[in-house]
Amino acid sequence: DVQLQASGGGLVQAGGSLTLSCAASGFAFGDYAILWFRQAPGKEREGVSCTVTHDGTTTYSLSVRGRFTISSDSAKNTVYLQMTELRPEDTAVYYCAAAYDPPIHAATMTEALVDYWGKGTLVTVSS
Repeated sequence: DVQLQASGGGLVQAGGSLTLSCAASGFAFGDYAILWFRQAPGKEREGVSCTVTHDGTTTYSLSVRGRFTISSDSAKNTVYLQMTELRPEDTAVYYCAAAYDPPIHAATMTEALVDYWGKGTLVTVSS
């Protein structure tokens, strides 16, 4: 039974930090890329970051590059998204997902790649 459990969301002031976690089970973690998406109210879901777990390759969208850091712990089958310098426009429900075929670059971090979705965790950044 495939599970991707995102956690760590919450309320934070602008300029603050949060770290999200995505605990994966039920599939071969090392064979997949793990992605973070987010969906703000009234907007489409967008790809934020990706890590290819077996080689450590990372990808970031332009909107978060330099502020967010993705990492993985293969021993725990867990991926983290460290978010710093948070802005009100980062407010969204954040989802983790697994894709067998990783994105080639940031522009290809799309829902079409995803094989498995997790439930989201809400991040609210107050101004």
